[in-house]
Amino acid sequence: MMKIIVDAFGGDNAPSEIIAGAVKAVNAEKDFNIVLVGNEDIIKERLKDYTFDNARIEIVDAKEVITNDEEPTVAIRQKKDSSLCVAFKILKEDDDAVAFVSAGSTGAVLVGATLKLGRLPGVSRPALCPVVPTLIEGKSVLILDVGANADCKANNLHDFAIMGREYSKVAFGIKNPKIGLLSNGTEDKKGNALNHEVFPLLKADESLNFIGNMEAREILSGDVDVVVTDGFSGNIAIKSIEGAIMTMLKMLKMEINSSFKTKMGGLLLKNSFTRLRGKLDYNNAGGAVFLGAKKLVIKSHGSSNADTMMASILKAVDLAKADTIGALENAFAKGFGVEENQ
Repeated sequence: MMKIIVDAFGGDNAPSEIIAGAVKAVNAEKDFNIVLVGNEDIIKERLKDYTFDNARIEIVDAKEVITNDEEPTVAIRQKKDSSLCVAFKILKEDDDAVAFVSAGSTGAVLVGATLKLGRLPGVSRPALCPVVPTLIEGKSVLILDVGANADCKANNLHDFAIMGREYSKVAFGIKNPKIGLLSNGTEDKKGNALNHEVFPLLKADESLNFIGNMEAREILSGDVDVVVTDGFSGNIAIKSIEGAIMTMLKMLKMEINSSFKTKMGGLLLKNSFTRLRGKLDYNNAGGAVFLGAKKLVIKSHGSSNADTMMASILKAVDLAKADTIGALENAFAKGFGVEENQ
């Protein structure tokens, strides 16, 4: 049976919310087991509060924890007994282990995936890829990269487009995903030096449904399925979207509470607002996939609660069942990617 490896001590709310999310996940679906990695004594004590199939949750002891304050590369090399390092060891060596989920340090997760697990053959750089809701009901957009690679080369973005295409096909059943290149204008000549270099690469690749440049304001329109960009620009874009959404929801709440009339109107629209908040809440979407590693790695939000962790774990299960890694391997086996020794 497939195993999902979970970093029980990664994240702001670890280990309580991580453990609770793991239990919710095994109680929600069958056909997979969970391996919780971290301080065994603490995990066992917390699990006493829950009812679940004991055979489906395994505990692997790891006494150290890598925090957000530590330099990722140094921490990965020095803290061999950390929950993160032990988890990657299991993921690499156990054939039944198909995915790893962590809400811990983003830098440490990405460094660990690269150093401990390794890249798929042909992938120049792995990329962090979240799923973001759009204006079109039931449709999402992928953005990659959003922080794994601040500085990129043209071939890296070309690889991101290939990985985004395959992910979109596997996860959402889109046969020919539309791919846009994030820029400061839609005209072909817009963008910085990197955009000018990668644009003709994407356009010349007949395997890609490349629609050209796009602006940040179009990301949530639903007009494209995959947004390709470097990790620096992508990180700014995704955090700007998150910040704008949070601000607008707060402003809307303030306006509704500003008078008796608006409060009455708010009551009439309460169900609509609840549905909207649910669509925009990252807790319901699960984490971002680190595409390009040899096995599935999902980085959940640092402030993940039990629901977020459950969603991230179940996302890992679904992507494993859909053979996402196999789809990526096949794509790069055709020679689209160009390996980079970095």
